[in-house]
Amino acid sequence: MGTWALQCLLFLFPMLLPPHGASAGSLHNPGLSECFQVNGADYRGHQNYTGPRGAGRPCLFWDQTQQHSYSSASDPQGRWGLGAHNFCRNPDGDVQPWCYVPETEEGIYWRYCDIPTCHMPGYLGCFVDSGAPPALSGPSGTSTKLTVQVCLRFCRMKGYQLAGVEAGYACFCGSESDLARGRPAPATDCDQICFGHPGQLCGGDGRLGIYEVSVGSCQGNWTAPQGVIYSPDFPDEYGPDRNCSWVLGQMGAVLELTFRLFELADSRDRLELRDASSGNLLRAFDGAHPPPPGPLRLRTAALLLTFRSDARGHAQGFALTYRGLQDTVEDSASAKDSAETTAGDPDGANVSCSPKPGAAQASIGARVFSTVMAISVLLLLILSLLRLLRRRSCLLAPGKGSLALGPSRGPRRSWAVWYRRPRVVALPCPPGDSQAEGPAAGYRPLSASSQSSLRSLISAL
Repeated sequence: MGTWALQCLLFLFPMLLPPHGASAGSLHNPGLSECFQVNGADYRGHQNYTGPRGAGRPCLFWDQTQQHSYSSASDPQGRWGLGAHNFCRNPDGDVQPWCYVPETEEGIYWRYCDIPTCHMPGYLGCFVDSGAPPALSGPSGTSTKLTVQVCLRFCRMKGYQLAGVEAGYACFCGSESDLARGRPAPATDCDQICFGHPGQLCGGDGRLGIYEVSVGSCQGNWTAPQGVIYSPDFPDEYGPDRNCSWVLGQMGAVLELTFRLFELADSRDRLELRDASSGNLLRAFDGAHPPPPGPLRLRTAALLLTFRSDARGHAQGFALTYRGLQDTVEDSASAKDSAETTAGDPDGANVSCSPKPGAAQASIGARVFSTVMAISVLLLLILSLLRLLRRRSCLLAPGKGSLALGPSRGPRRSWAVWYRRPRVVALPCPPGDSQAEGPAAGYRPLSASSQSSLRSLISAL
């Protein structure tokens, strides 16, 4: 297309890239996870096969499974996510989402669903443990009451970064250097139920399910631009008389929080959000006053979260994702929603939702400028293409007989093709064809491979 057109493409290419800071990420990124409970009971995705990406067996629709224990009729309020669809769900608190399938000759009528995006943040995956050397090189132990949190707490007290559960009863501790040399295994290999909890998986036979020990910790100081905070003892129920705190700092001018799970026992179990610098109370939630649905934005440079449970407190707890935003404001709809929820909070909230003067106009101006630039570059590309086409010409001279390229054989005339552009000339003419010799004068022949390609193209016309 020429050097000038190539320069235009290079100029346009950055506009087609994702915005600065966007990345594909991994399943450890909370924004890409569809589950925040260890058994996927909160999965509301659209996988409708028992295997990933359409593999496995198709699921039956939940409104057509009345002959079984679970159907849309048994979930009229939609608490379990059942309905007129065939997406994988976990209505009975099993170890992972599942669905009913057409019954086989062996009498199998349901199967688990292998959903790659349904692994809670903090779960790093299933890994091979051959034992020589062990996949995690730190201390280990066994327990007939093992749960995921029991192992996490054990390794956290030992000062390790990672905890691995294996075979339903074994716990191993390790560091990130162990993970770097680990061998990943299929997710379905970690299929052993924890001895201490029928709704949790604790690795498999020679397979470690590895977690970050920060999951379910009672305190922490987070400075990553985004992440997830779980209630204490998660994924187990939090215990009584818990008093925990977490600090989110160096995130930006605005913090965006989204509660993926919120289940407190009663109003005496309370989560407070305070400005870390001043101590001012921004928001407070309890069993009787849950957080609003959707993102919650707080204008603060550092946030202090405190959680206190009553002596009788026992519940699933909470899981919230956070991310830091730059010194920009949400759109008018978000600002309105935040203002309404703030006004309805009995504890009051020092949440600033007012846009800075000229911020909206600047944002609109930037979008208009980007649009105009993109349209201008596209017009330049079109003009360049037209200019290039005008410098090329292709002439088809009909001859007698069937379509053929190359020297004429026999009394019948063949097609003669000429193609021209600067410094490059196309197909030679059939020898002895007086009609072809005139226009083809001064043309150079194409190579044998180019002739073959052109012959295939014309044959398809």
